Amino acid sequence: MADMKRDVLIVGGGPAGATSAMRLLERGIKPVIVEREEFPRFHIGEAMTGELGAIVRELGIADQLPHDHHTIKHGVRVFGSRGNPDWWVPVMQRTPDKELHEVFTYSVRRSVFDQIMLNEAVRRGAELIHGRAIEPLLADDGKTVAGARVQVAEDREIDIAAEITLDCSGQATFLANKKATGPKYLGSYDKQIALFSQVTNYRRDEGPDREFAPGNTHIFYKKKYHWAWAIPLDDEITSVGIVVPAKTFRDSGLSQHDFICQELRELNPGLADRIPVPELVEKPHVVPNYSFQVRKFAGPGYICVGDSHRFVDPIFSFGLYVAVKEAGLVVPEVERWLNGEGRDADNPFHAYMLHTERAIDMLEDVIDTFWENPLAFAVMVHDKFRHAVLDMFAGRIYDGMPVLDRDRALAAFAKLLRRDRVYDESGEFSIPIGSRFHAERAPLWNSQLTDIESTERWLADSA
Repeated sequence: MADMKRDVLIVGGGPAGATSAMRLLERGIKPVIVEREEFPRFHIGEAMTGELGAIVRELGIADQLPHDHHTIKHGVRVFGSRGNPDWWVPVMQRTPDKELHEVFTYSVRRSVFDQIMLNEAVRRGAELIHGRAIEPLLADDGKTVAGARVQVAEDREIDIAAEITLDCSGQATFLANKKATGPKYLGSYDKQIALFSQVTNYRRDEGPDREFAPGNTHIFYKKKYHWAWAIPLDDEITSVGIVVPAKTFRDSGLSQHDFICQELRELNPGLADRIPVPELVEKPHVVPNYSFQVRKFAGPGYICVGDSHRFVDPIFSFGLYVAVKEAGLVVPEVERWLNGEGRDADNPFHAYMLHTERAIDMLEDVIDTFWENPLAFAVMVHDKFRHAVLDMFAGRIYDGMPVLDRDRALAAFAKLLRRDRVYDESGEFSIPIGSRFHAERAPLWNSQLTDIESTERWLADSA
């Protein structure tokens, strides 16, 4: 017999889990959240897309964010390899009549943001249990997830039975690692790493137009798979990060600190001009910049949310947006399950999986086109499909959202990439383009780096 029984169990108290809890509570459903980490916790991913900013305001927590004009994001400036600001991608809202209007979003310290989200979910009525989910509970049929076993102390475990379990554990991918889902495949960026820290002497823009607002994100491009970001966190601190193949860092022979400082000076003239003398005010961190995809990420009694089932690449902050967006989209699916719908189906969340996978496929096609065909991509951003690209960068990638010319733009991206999307009928919808699942369809990465099997393995071996 289970120690506890609840209608909905949420594994993970980050933004996806907290948002799911708040949305469920709006429908009169009280979930229990299991979170293994103590908050506030360190986390990467500070800049928000336009649509995520709108969700934050809709949830009623924008006023709790510690922001000023240095963290209000009006858009992204992308600097080409010569250091020139070649692309400007403003944050824009599209109304139901398909008109574009200026809007803003936010940059945040994730430690603060995640704490605010979890606190708000608990304040509104979610039950929080500090512990680590260690394995899913299965029903008598051996395939329906019926909750989880949770370690709440070094010598104590409890079983939490639930009608449905939402895996919001992020890149820990709890259910996938426990084989409750289909297989998990690494994607086309799995040999990259991100090294990041913070500086106080980054020179920000100061101008009368939105393009030159001090809170904007800056992206500095060097070459394929080699770029940097700068994201303001307050009136002094700027998050800076360097994304490179793991082999590039390894072959340098430098410490993390020295490598970041070298890259800040040499990666891009525009970046070097803004940080004349790099002075890191935080110990450097290194994280995998890998991509992955979990097949059959929803099934009887469970749904994986956001980066618990798929992560493409952190450029333009899509990962956090997808997690929070899916956390809202999943609520009607939970309601239907609790009302008894789909209990006899092998794949009760077929339509939901297709909906969310198609959306992330759009992001993958945008990102891959950016890396593989930067000149053609620049033409599309500036001219041919500017409105469509603005929609996708903002996060208008889900069915039913107002967009303009998005399908034509996606067809152009697919043609450039020589890519066909395949969606099967078994519930494993999106064939992982660029993954080891179909290596012959994945020309994106330099496969000669055979001495580094993946970023995850390399980091583990280097620890």
